[in-house]
Amino acid sequence: MRIPAHSVCTAIRDDIVAGVYERGSRLTEELLARRYGVSRVPVREALRTLEAEGFVVTRRHAGACVAEPTEQEAADLLEMRLLLEPLGASRAAQRRTEAHLKVLRGLVRLGQERARQGNSDDLRSLGGWFHETLAQASGSPALASVLTQLRHKIAWMYASEGPLDPVEYWAEHGAIVDAVARGDGERARAVTALHTERASAAHRLRFALGADRAGRTDRVRNSQHPVNMPSLRH
Repeated sequence: MRIPAHSVCTAIRDDIVAGVYERGSRLTEELLARRYGVSRVPVREALRTLEAEGFVVTRRHAGACVAEPTEQEAADLLEMRLLLEPLGASRAAQRRTEAHLKVLRGLVRLGQERARQGNSDDLRSLGGWFHETLAQASGSPALASVLTQLRHKIAWMYASEGPLDPVEYWAEHGAIVDAVARGDGERARAVTALHTERASAAHRLRFALGADRAGRTDRVRNSQHPVNMPSLRH
C-alpha cells in the first residue's frame, strides 16, 4: 500500500524542525526514501510541498537542500505571528463552536494543573494544541494553515526559554478562552496580542547560538525511520 505523500512530508518537516537535518544540508530522494521506508515518489512530492512552505530550497548542481533563512526572515515570522494570532482569536470569538470551547477549556484546565506541578515538557505540547485549536476556532482554514506553518517555522528557527511563570502564562490562556466564550472579539484580540508578545520575547535564534551538530548527518544516513508516527506539535 502506498504511503500518502503528506505523511512523508510531515515526517521530513518534523525532522527539519527538530534539527535532524542541518540548515543547508542536502536532502537526496534516495536517502530520504530509505530513511522513511518509502519509495522515491512520495519523497519527491513531499520535497515540493516543503519547498513551497519555505523549509527546502532547490539549488543548481545540488538539488534539494534545507533552507537557510536569514535573521531578518526569522524576525519577520515573529512579527507575522504578532499580527495573526490576535486576528485568529478575534475571529474565534465570533465563529467558535461549543466543541471548540470544550477543547480549549479542557486544555486550559490541564495546562494550569501541569503548570502548578512544574511539568514543562507537557506544557510545551499543551500550548501547541491550545493555539492550534484556537486557530481552528477562527473558522478560517486559510488563517489556521498559515498559523500552523508559522508555528512550525518558529520552532525550527528559535529556541524558546519557556515562560518565567508558567502559572501566569496559563492564566493568560484562560483569559483568552473567557473572551472567546463571551464573543468579545476586541478583548480576545487584546489579550492574545499581549500573550503573543510576551511569548515572543522568550525566543532566541538557534543559528545565532552556534550550536554544534557535527556528525548528525552521518547518523541520519545510517538510520531508517518509518513514517507512521505521530506528528510533533509546536
